[in-house]
Amino acid sequence: MDESLFGQESEHTRVESLFLRGRNILLTRADFAPLIEQWRAHMQKHHLDAPVELQNLFQRALGCFTLHCVSRPRRQTLSWTINFQEPLTNLFLVGDTDEDTVAGRIFTENVAEAEYNSFYQEVGKRGEEPYRSFVDFEGRDPIHAAQEYYQRSEQRPARFFQLSETQFALLSAHPDWNRDWFYRVQEDDIMRLDDLEDLHTIETRFVKWECGCNDQRIFAALEPVFRHQADELFAGDDIITVNCPRCAAKYGVTREALEGWCALQDQ
Repeated sequence: MDESLFGQESEHTRVESLFLRGRNILLTRADFAPLIEQWRAHMQKHHLDAPVELQNLFQRALGCFTLHCVSRPRRQTLSWTINFQEPLTNLFLVGDTDEDTVAGRIFTENVAEAEYNSFYQEVGKRGEEPYRSFVDFEGRDPIHAAQEYYQRSEQRPARFFQLSETQFALLSAHPDWNRDWFYRVQEDDIMRLDDLEDLHTIETRFVKWECGCNDQRIFAALEPVFRHQADELFAGDDIITVNCPRCAAKYGVTREALEGWCALQDQ
């Protein structure tokens, strides 16, 4: 494989979008090694753990989701929830196309049971109410789930490719796309597109792992409960551990600090 096709220029992950002239297909590609390293550092920092199988599934979903975000317009926030029923697992991912940030987490507790696997996307645009779309799917592959979503909800096909442990690519169809070529192309062809096709660079974005959670946001989320059920919230303890719902980061919150936060809000 030609590693230079996915070259990185910083600790951020460099994601390219290129248009295949004559095919009317958009190629989005990246080597996500820097992003995956940031995610694993986040897991280690906050003492998070998951079975290797689930970590591999999340890494596969993270690559697909980031390519999806980069292929979208600016001024959007997006999230995917990929639900597997066997065993019960949710993969959650969130991204901001203005900040070029992504984050996420693995849920294995309090996952709802259903008769089918489910894929949810929520899109928020600046100044508009967010909207949600949904498809069901079979199997245990985030790539298959994402492609099902594109086919049935986006109403335009897409193909995701994992070319190595960290390299991913996305082909998405545009009007008058070359259907036969789109479904015929294989992984080896994707690695040789620079030599085989007329590629036109649309843009390059630099993506990093960042949730945006901090003490203030955690305090704000706990404030309504604390004001009405402080004793129940702390259950006799002086400190509680709170996980960010978006990235599972752990925050130690003392009763004294939360009281101080509420006092500041009352001023």
